[in-house]
Amino acid sequence: MAHRAVSRRSVLAALAGLIAAGKGASAAPAELALPASASESRWDFETRGIEGWTVVDGRWDVEVMADAPNGRRVLVQRAVANAFDVIVAPLGPYTDVDVSVKFKPISGREDASGGLVFRFADGRYYVIRANALEDNFRLYAYDRSRRQLASAPVKSPALGRWYALRVVAVGDRIQGWLNGALLLDHRDARFQAGRVGLWTKADSVTAFADLVVRGG
Repeated sequence: MAHRAVSRRSVLAALAGLIAAGKGASAAPAELALPASASESRWDFETRGIEGWTVVDGRWDVEVMADAPNGRRVLVQRAVANAFDVIVAPLGPYTDVDVSVKFKPISGREDASGGLVFRFADGRYYVIRANALEDNFRLYAYDRSRRQLASAPVKSPALGRWYALRVVAVGDRIQGWLNGALLLDHRDARFQAGRVGLWTKADSVTAFADLVVRGG
């Protein structure tokens, strides 16, 4: 009888483990992907500047930086008195898009952030951003004012170090990555298509490099 009881407990424990594993697997979101035929554009600022880009606000310039991820030249935003600083690339517009960039928060007392803008049209856009002064990673929608859509807890980025941002938007689904980790998975349909760009807030001085855009 004792042997049967032990065997029964073992079977029940194994079943419980399988059920828990199944629940964990179903909870993990599937990564969004664009078709292999999607066009790809790269902008590393090493061989070309920001001619053709649209400066919405801010002071954006290509500068030499010793620790640039590739080469020596990066794009830096140095205005410190605006609510938000945005520059939009001469690419797109895209409906579905996969965008990545490296960013380095250099300084900021009120804010020290870097963000990726996507589906920018007529001043409206989405942005994902990380902030060296906050322990969160967030998705916002902007239409004359900013609205938080999703947030994930993270260890705040350190000033003076490079980090990788990535966003994939397919239809109404949006996923955001920080340093290769999928942290945001959200649905929102207010903006359908638009261009991509870069973003900072308030007194953030931030460098950007290695912009890669795949879209359709």
